[in-house]
Amino acid sequence: MIIIQVAGGLGNQLQQYALYRKFVRIGKEARLDLSWFSEENQEGVLKKRELELNYFDRLICEECRPEEKIKLIGNDRFSGKLRRKLMPFTIHWFKESGMYHPEIFDFEDMYISGYFACEKYYSDILYELREKIQFPVGGNSLNQTIAQEMKGRASVSVHVRRGDYLDPENTAMFGNICTDRYYETAIRLVKEEVPRAHFYLFSDDIPYVSQKYQGEEYTIVDINHGKDSFYDIWLMSQCKHNICANSTFSFWGARLNGNDDKIMIRPTIHKNSQTFVKEEMEELWKGWRFVSPLGKPE
Repeated sequence: MIIIQVAGGLGNQLQQYALYRKFVRIGKEARLDLSWFSEENQEGVLKKRELELNYFDRLICEECRPEEKIKLIGNDRFSGKLRRKLMPFTIHWFKESGMYHPEIFDFEDMYISGYFACEKYYSDILYELREKIQFPVGGNSLNQTIAQEMKGRASVSVHVRRGDYLDPENTAMFGNICTDRYYETAIRLVKEEVPRAHFYLFSDDIPYVSQKYQGEEYTIVDINHGKDSFYDIWLMSQCKHNICANSTFSFWGARLNGNDDKIMIRPTIHKNSQTFVKEEMEELWKGWRFVSPLGKPE
């Protein structure tokens, strides 16, 4: 049995779900471990997370039973920690440590934890994921109105993530990647290929993008807030093309976009600890285009 831990924010949860669906597709017995979101595990956490997969309609998955998890990695109590320390040979726990681990698809009995952002893990089943990941009808009626508008023009989503990326503890890892130069180049590249492109700005800092992007070619999308924020992924997927931040949130806007002729642009790196290797990234993120923090197309 394969058990995949679900953890983190919505973009990461979708990636873990996508990996689960890939295992199911190749005929493996797979389950999801949702216990990271339990009251007990979230107690005392500064920024509590919700299981946002529950927000979607009919998202089919099978949750593991506690005894199935214990069989692979032990329990969370002292006895489990002792087992992991003294009898590591009885532990079947794979922890993501690189960008892409093709060996995981050969596993038979394994508990898997990580974020698995790499497109290659599930690029071949994105058509299926677009069917499985259904947004519920509801929310602000303006979503439907603007979605119809997006379908009728050369629409391009632009995601600008600031918020927590401006916090000192996050800036070192995620900051100064999607720079002004990055967005200027990405927008220019789209304009060169898409006549009359219209750009829809999504951001957690609406005052910033409202001041930064002014003019008839820009629309600031400020519809969804709080729990309804996940509808922004749906709106991004309704655009014909996508410019992403170094954020899994906007990656999913592009992934769920079913337009065959779409342009998808992302930064060359997701974190400052990474090194961009063009040939590797073109293999692992097929169909995507890359722009550096310095505004250089790669």
